[in-house]
Amino acid sequence: MKSALELAPATPRFIEAEIASPWKRARRIVRRFTRRRLAILGAIVIVIFVVAAILAPWLAPYNPQATNWSKIRKPADAQNWLGTDDLGRDLFSRLIWGAQVSLLAGVLSVLIAVVLGVPLGLIAGYYRGHLDQVIMRITDALLAFPFLIIAIALASALGPSLANATLAIGLSAVPGFIRLTRGQVLAVREEEYVQAARAVGASDLRIFWRYILPNSFAPLMVQATVSIAGAIIAESTLSFLGLGVQPPTPSWGSMLNVAQGFLNQAPWMAWWPGLAIFVTVLGFNLMGDGLRDALDPKDY
Repeated sequence: MKSALELAPATPRFIEAEIASPWKRARRIVRRFTRRRLAILGAIVIVIFVVAAILAPWLAPYNPQATNWSKIRKPADAQNWLGTDDLGRDLFSRLIWGAQVSLLAGVLSVLIAVVLGVPLGLIAGYYRGHLDQVIMRITDALLAFPFLIIAIALASALGPSLANATLAIGLSAVPGFIRLTRGQVLAVREEEYVQAARAVGASDLRIFWRYILPNSFAPLMVQATVSIAGAIIAESTLSFLGLGVQPPTPSWGSMLNVAQGFLNQAPWMAWWPGLAIFVTVLGFNLMGDGLRDALDPKDY
């Protein structure tokens, strides 16, 4: 007569390793991530911009809002490394302070989308039924509109400000996180360990926290990283249209808005904020690709 332990299905070796040694899995992820040079490059770019944004009060050589009428639209020199704008303000200082706005809007808007979208996706995917139908039909309707169009519409309705622009971008990104989370929950909820937890009387909250969320973390992490890049572009677009940060507060989008009127006389006014947006978004996309490969369970 075989014991219950002998009759139980064998646990795959890699699952045993993950349960027994979570730190080993973390080290493996870090090791696989560091093997991807483009991902490391993206992470370095992000760290540079984050550090510059945090240390803006000490790194910026001038007040970003201080005008100098004797240096209007001057090219780069020893005093103004990136030149000046139409009001004689130092572009290097405004670029550093603008990083605060763009990164803050990008991170906070994605945080809003995660806080709202992930619970709705969990509920829709786990409970199914009429609740799932209602949530997903609303989500499908929102996904029918381009992300940026929804953000512009919400920002216009809420009024021009950084807080309203961040809220508009976050709300516009919620449907994407709902659909992604629901898809992950549908794949995980039928696994044997979830069925076993439900059979022994584990609460839904415990199943969410202990089994479903950890197994959905990797794609959500990648989606959040890539979404920050999209949020930075959206914030720059809203500021460019006058729906985001208001002058004289520096923002990469508002700097481009001012620069469009002086492309012939002072093209450097558009070069630097445009390059900053490009490099930052590229950094987040490269890091997101690296995280996707490092967290892919099929490669373990």
